[in-house]
Amino acid sequence: MKKYLILSILLGTSTLANASDFVHPMDFNGSEREKAQAIDYIKDRVRHDYCDSGIDMCNNTTLRMMEKENLKAFKELTQAQDRSILNRVINDYCNSGVNMCNYTTLNMMYNENLKASQENLSW
Repeated sequence: MKKYLILSILLGTSTLANASDFVHPMDFNGSEREKAQAIDYIKDRVRHDYCDSGIDMCNNTTLRMMEKENLKAFKELTQAQDRSILNRVINDYCNSGVNMCNYTTLNMMYNENLKASQENLSW
């Protein structure tokens, strides 16, 4: 029983530690510390996605290209206007079993959800 408790505490702590590295784009204040934190998160996330997740695309060209795309998407998300939509997207892609918590996906899905929020079904 103690082993399971310790394991669950360690897993919970590592999940929280990883989550704390994520920089919410709408809370970004532009400080050097937050810039470094966002870059570290992007680099770690891209490495995870292309090197550690079963996709064998772990080469410098792909990694740098995807890091640049994620940084561009992060910068775009800092200009987002609808916090509730962005929070929902972050919840869906970062805090669920989907595990696609990269800024490129978040930006794409934010834009799609924002567009869909302004549409109505009609003939």
